[in-house]
Amino acid sequence: MESKEFCTLEKRGNIFLLTLTGNDDHRLHPDLIDSISAVLRRVRSESTSSSSALITTAQGKYFSNGYDLKWALVDKARQKLMSRKLRSLVSDLITLPMPTIAAVTGHASAAGFAFALCHDYILMRKDRGFLYMSELDIGLPIPIWFSALVKCRMGSPAVRREVVMKAAKVTAEMGVQMGFVDSAHSGAEETVEAAIKLGEELVSRNWDGKTYAGCRKTLFLELLNSLGSDETVGDYGDEEANKTLAKL
Repeated sequence: MESKEFCTLEKRGNIFLLTLTGNDDHRLHPDLIDSISAVLRRVRSESTSSSSALITTAQGKYFSNGYDLKWALVDKARQKLMSRKLRSLVSDLITLPMPTIAAVTGHASAAGFAFALCHDYILMRKDRGFLYMSELDIGLPIPIWFSALVKCRMGSPAVRREVVMKAAKVTAEMGVQMGFVDSAHSGAEETVEAAIKLGEELVSRNWDGKTYAGCRKTLFLELLNSLGSDETVGDYGDEEANKTLAKL
């Protein structure tokens, strides 16, 4: 991939706004994951003195269209690298000592959907975009840690079946009804504004960050325990990988 700026960080008072930049589909290539991880390290280091909150959003049509499978399916080493880096990023998010909000202003598919689900709150625009666990449609079983994340975030077996076993394309209003999207908004700007307002409300509670992260780690214990699983799409064989590429 060409050298580029993958994301930016803006600080508004005690609110950190992480934005995936550009009009591409923000696929989770190791370079993008590294960029997000570097931003989270900066957020962690700059948030030690007071209550804070993180908002993650993205420019363009996509929040994130999942793993960069066209890059990864070249060989198993790439697949393992991408899997390892994303699992490390998930751990960083779950242990971040502050509330986290995903302001989803475009499509979020597969690993991109999982990335959104790793935030404490999901706010979503209702005029465009959907959340989509696409593995069934492209012919890949979901990793164990995806399953653990879905269980942590979706209490209803019927909702989990709809999302995973029917590969539903979940709009904002559907997500609110299902219980894992917190609110739906009229457009991208309105979604980010609502996320900032929510972030300010959470910051005003003045919670201790370490205590907050500790409570989250307890809630997501099954997920954290599953992150050591080194599953990659390559584990399903070259024939399956070629079938997946043909569907992308």
